[in-house]
Amino acid sequence: MCGIAGVIDPHLAPTDRVAAITGSCDAMLHRGPDDSGIETRGDATLGMRRLAIFDPANGHQPMMSPDGRFTLIFNGAVYNFRALREELAAGGGWSFRTHCDTEVLLAAFARWGERCLARLRGMFAFAVWDAQEQSLFLARDPFGIKPLYYRHEGAQLIFASELNALFASGLAVAEIDPLSVGDYLAWLAVPAPRTIYRGVFSLRPGECATFRAGRLDIRSAWSYRAISSDSKPCATRTEFTHELRARLDDSIRAHVVADVPVGAFLSGGLDSAAIVGLMSRATDTQLRTFSIDFAEAGYSEANHAAATAQHFGTLHRTTVLTGTEVARDVETLLAALDQPTGDGINTYYASRAARAGGVTVALSGLGGDELFGGYPSFRDLPRLARWLPLWRSLPGRLRRGLVTWLQRGDTRQRKLADFLAHARSLHELGALQRRVFAEPTRHALLSTEARASLAGRAPFHPELATLSADLATAGTFEAISAWELRTYMADVLLRDSDVMSMRHSLELRVPFVDRPLIEWLWQQPAAFKDDPAHPKRALREAVRDLLPPGLADRRKQGFTLPFPIWMKRELRPFLDATFSDDSVDRSQLFARDEVQKLWRGFLAGDDNREWSRVWSLAVLVAFTNRRVAHSSRRPERSSIKIGAAPTFPTPR
Repeated sequence: MCGIAGVIDPHLAPTDRVAAITGSCDAMLHRGPDDSGIETRGDATLGMRRLAIFDPANGHQPMMSPDGRFTLIFNGAVYNFRALREELAAGGGWSFRTHCDTEVLLAAFARWGERCLARLRGMFAFAVWDAQEQSLFLARDPFGIKPLYYRHEGAQLIFASELNALFASGLAVAEIDPLSVGDYLAWLAVPAPRTIYRGVFSLRPGECATFRAGRLDIRSAWSYRAISSDSKPCATRTEFTHELRARLDDSIRAHVVADVPVGAFLSGGLDSAAIVGLMSRATDTQLRTFSIDFAEAGYSEANHAAATAQHFGTLHRTTVLTGTEVARDVETLLAALDQPTGDGINTYYASRAARAGGVTVALSGLGGDELFGGYPSFRDLPRLARWLPLWRSLPGRLRRGLVTWLQRGDTRQRKLADFLAHARSLHELGALQRRVFAEPTRHALLSTEARASLAGRAPFHPELATLSADLATAGTFEAISAWELRTYMADVLLRDSDVMSMRHSLELRVPFVDRPLIEWLWQQPAAFKDDPAHPKRALREAVRDLLPPGLADRRKQGFTLPFPIWMKRELRPFLDATFSDDSVDRSQLFARDEVQKLWRGFLAGDDNREWSRVWSLAVLVAFTNRRVAHSSRRPERSSIKIGAAPTFPTPR
């Protein structure tokens, strides 16, 4: 696990490129406190910070092939590197000098080129400079576990694992993109390929790219429609349950491999208990598990987590998090972000506890809901899709009247209004499912200038065209799963997990988000995966024999911080200041009256579902204000510029 950065620019002196990448790497010390390196080859300068997981004494990066042609920098983990190593070493194909996955990845690329991506099992973002072709290759894992940001202008390309590191190079100026601000209000994050900054983009999950002679060619390297049909579908539920358990065991065995201590997050729910239970069968050492707890009634899962830990005999540590502590840390939390997010605080504190508890790698149950139907979307969207033809057949005046009435209702009614106003298919429902602010509210919260950037833009998630084409032959359950994986999980959960865990130099692994497991599940009958009356039945049955008594049948609680309470108590001073006249007006992006109306409505109301919208807006306002404050120290280049947003590359 590392932070990587690089610049390719034939017009920039090598010493200037080294200085730029030194700045980027220094800004990522938290991602890799164990080692660092910078290498210049031709027009390229590549740098890294290393968190040593495999073969800690070796594996220095940038790493060069023996013939000097390829230079690699790599962020992530390749879990099947030992099997690949044997294949690559067979017949004297590669004489390995280390026992780390970095050298295996380098050898794999040297032999197979881009085709190596289909062989990798893991999470990754990496770059390879080809001295012979004078080109750079970039790649990101299929589900977006590891990030990769870039800026391309003319003959120059700069990239990094974090946006803050990219700007620390001094080669780019951070300018807030109003269109991305609008996207954030819709999705709780800015979906790839956009970022919150103008002209700075992210590779989408599963994309790769080649940069040569000033041209950046981006393409998809993984898709749902390309999943091979080599796995035979199970004929019975019993066969499916047995095979699923074997696949889960296999994923856990792959994800616990490390040369440093490995632990797990344990919330007390099914997903994390399943991970810990499977880990307990795959390792010989006593596991270390970590939980976050709260004093507020109704939010604590400490008893469930402790019972699970006792059942598996783990060395368990519970950290009690208070609103006072979060209020004290709020500026630190904001500084840790390279993009605004309405989520991630729980991962920040869980990661801090795990690192303090002596582990360098932690496993998380993230992905269980997306794969096994744990979200309400798996039940709500099929019902809505069945009613859409009848709804569309009603007179337009009647439909508009009902939508207007729903828009004046509570959170659920406003969401339903968005569905009814815009969706015509299951995929369009999927592309609206994770909306945070309803469309009228989103527009109302923006200033006149910022609102203009949204003119003529559809309300759907930006991946609608690409993902609906990819899922053209997918079943209903599979389509909803894919939408959840590509939207909320990739845009919010995985991105926040990376940023917040790496802030504490912790490698966070997600065994459910495993390409072989997901590709096998994709080919199995939906009837074995989908039971609307019993969400996540497939997972429960596969691990039932491992779980503490009663857990398999306990109703899902969900891990939620007591924000509705804290926002009216300990966090109130921060929020009052953030929503003050001066603060809201500072960036010129927001409509002050509408923003303050939302805040006052939350304070006066009792709709606890509204807290996430208010908090995500507060983070956005505070984030843009921090950028304004930064730009005031650099008056020659303002960071807030309102105007037309640029186009961005699309995969070929």
